[in-house]
Amino acid sequence: MANFTIADIKALREQLGTGMVDTKKALEEADGDVEKATEILRLKGAKGNAKRADRSTSEGLIAARESAGAVTLIELACETDFVAKNERFIALADKVADAVAAVGADSVEAALAAPAGAQTVEQLISDEAAIIGEKVELRKVRTVKGENLSVYMHRTSKDLPPQIGVAVAYSGTDAETARSIAQHISFANPSYLTREDVPAADVEKEREIVTEISRNEGKPEAALPKIVEGRVTAYFKQVALLEQDYAKDNKLSVSQVAKDAGITVTDFARFKVGA
Repeated sequence: MANFTIADIKALREQLGTGMVDTKKALEEADGDVEKATEILRLKGAKGNAKRADRSTSEGLIAARESAGAVTLIELACETDFVAKNERFIALADKVADAVAAVGADSVEAALAAPAGAQTVEQLISDEAAIIGEKVELRKVRTVKGENLSVYMHRTSKDLPPQIGVAVAYSGTDAETARSIAQHISFANPSYLTREDVPAADVEKEREIVTEISRNEGKPEAALPKIVEGRVTAYFKQVALLEQDYAKDNKLSVSQVAKDAGITVTDFARFKVGA
């Protein structure tokens, strides 16, 4: 008979988060050797990870870490909202966010290679995914740097962790307005900071589309340039933060609100789970 006790099973389960039956079988196979049983369970979990590789991850959470002059946002994704609100998954996100922020990673590749204790972030996620029993992936990473920083985390459901995270870098001293702009970003979802940041190819494509639409609507040819430019301006108000109507007062642009508050927004990032 294998040399282990119920207490050994309980201790290993608490360490790895594995099921009673799987833990008992691993200890039996390892003849009570806890280290060997741990390896057996991890290998079993790794095989499970491989089988789950093609599954979709539409749930998860956004986490943020602020350090001197920088905010790091991550999106850690999983398969179900049940896991997204699980304490083990949330704890994993905390560890990943800490490790990624510590090296100031600004890409998924750099983040996965970051040290997390005695292993890398990639290995940590793989090990925890094996225990959690779902596909888990680090989908997005961004580090925003600036003179001053504001972070806003939004829960789309009270029983889930944050599903939207925003980081804003700015100069100036009005932290309240900076936070309000971060809240605006969470709602309005701009893609760029200024109209100059929008790729020229995207602007030209939009101009072609609205020109065709205007012609199909029967607009006079002589009036087309003015109509098209008006519609391109509306496009900028959709995609460029500083051009957008301010969510709390649509008579003002975000640019005007920032100017009135004496702040200059220099960068931002917005993550939403699954987006």
